[in-house]
Amino acid sequence: MAEQDPKDSLEAATRATRALQGLSTELTARVPQLLEAMRSVGTGLELHATLDRICETAAELAHARYAAIGVVDEEGKGLSDFLTFGMPAEADAEIGHRPSGHRGLLGALIHDPAPLKLADLTADPRFAGFPSAHPPMRSFLGVPIRVQGDIFGNLYLTEKDGGGEFTDYDLRMVRVLAMAAGIAIGNARLYEAARQRERWIDGSVAVTTALLSGGDADDALAVVAEQARHLAASAAGIVLLPTEGGGLEIVAVSADNPSASLGVIIGPESPVVAKLLAGETVVMDDSATDSRMITRLSHQFGPSMLLPLQSGGRILGVLATPRARGDRPFSDTERMLAGQFASQAALALMMAEAQRDRERLAVYEDRDRIARDLHDLVIQRLFATGMMLESAQRRSAVPEVRTGVGRAVDELDVTIQEIRTAIFALQQEPAEAPSGLRTRILREINMAAVPLGFKPSHRFLGPVDSLVGELTGKNLIAALREALSNAFRHAQASLIDVVVDATAMLPDGRDAVRLSVADDGVGIPEGGRRSGLRNLARRAESLGGASWFGPGLGEGGSGTTVVWEAPL
Repeated sequence: MAEQDPKDSLEAATRATRALQGLSTELTARVPQLLEAMRSVGTGLELHATLDRICETAAELAHARYAAIGVVDEEGKGLSDFLTFGMPAEADAEIGHRPSGHRGLLGALIHDPAPLKLADLTADPRFAGFPSAHPPMRSFLGVPIRVQGDIFGNLYLTEKDGGGEFTDYDLRMVRVLAMAAGIAIGNARLYEAARQRERWIDGSVAVTTALLSGGDADDALAVVAEQARHLAASAAGIVLLPTEGGGLEIVAVSADNPSASLGVIIGPESPVVAKLLAGETVVMDDSATDSRMITRLSHQFGPSMLLPLQSGGRILGVLATPRARGDRPFSDTERMLAGQFASQAALALMMAEAQRDRERLAVYEDRDRIARDLHDLVIQRLFATGMMLESAQRRSAVPEVRTGVGRAVDELDVTIQEIRTAIFALQQEPAEAPSGLRTRILREINMAAVPLGFKPSHRFLGPVDSLVGELTGKNLIAALREALSNAFRHAQASLIDVVVDATAMLPDGRDAVRLSVADDGVGIPEGGRRSGLRNLARRAESLGGASWFGPGLGEGGSGTTVVWEAPL
């Protein structure tokens, strides 16, 4: 928005001065009061506070019991905001909803923005009645407020002190005040627009920093949702990612009750999904009544913005900022700023993805190097050592020595086989589909042995391969990988035991598979990060199961046991 032109301020002051020329002695005596009122409304730059001050000042100037400002919406057909002065708090609370301005005297002043003075507003044919609990009102004065030549809203005054009518003097004074109010509102809007842009820019910086910090991806998406909710003044901030089936899954939520919507999938049959995945922004005035919204969550919200997170022609996800029911719709400025924020977040997501790809490539290269070193150096040396021990065993005449050397050779053979298993695991691509769940579990354990420096023990209970389905198995592997990763990075453990029990049972009696990963490490510190444990719980809950943690394998229960279970 352009800055307030000094010429406009001068012209407004000139019109105000001309309006005061030729006034009566009574009105001239009220000029100091008018000047003080004009000074009062021009104090401060916060828009809402400025509007409140205008209401109060106008009521004092015209000796009115009640005052209100109705802010005309961007379409010029109704009211986007309605502020009052003098209304009792209990009556205001009981009335609840604000007038829409689509009918009655308020609507008439929107469509015909001209000063209006009535002795009894209830006798006017345009009067549409009062809601219940509304205090009685008779005398009425309405004056339009213009900002840079455009109608901003209307100033309404009712109930002249003493029960009389508003005078022509009151009307002229309030009209002059409305001119000053237009200037003050213009300045406040400029200031508010600048502050709003600054907040959105700061939010974009916070999101970019979080995404490129190299931290947990889920935490970074949670920052996007939290910032969007705060900046859009919405009831929730929601991030959705595309699913393999062509739908959208809610993966991050900032709301009063985020768990109620996490993991919800919106299917490809939704008209909204089709538009979003095509790169179109969807804005609606009321999610609860919009026929395009088919999820069980939509009835909770009112005005909503759904913005595609796209960069380089790719749809990386969707950002949704729904407001509570009854809240005002999003303005054009808010839509523009939210679109810019979404574009910045999408770019940061793509950069973070590229950064993770580079890090993943570096890990693969390091794994290849480790595998080559294990094969070319370690196994060859162990094999040569075994050959020397076998030679010494044959030359030894002492039975005990030969027996001991034979056991050492056997241990070396087992060690060589374990190293070869680890090499095989290191050389596996993540996309390669293993033959069975048991094989995949063993590969995860063998892969974890390399960074841990020891191989976790493991047990299988029941026919794991035949009972556990593909979806449950996929999530179990991810849970095992998360648990082993946490043990390696945080636990400082020297012993880890993995148990996969396909004969388990849920509290409700359903058959289940239960994964337990126990260690003798330092345990989970108070106040420590719980993102990994939240991921485990979310995976289990999405399948109808649960996840928790308890005492470990160490002395006195030290360490941690992570349990993850899901129905078969």
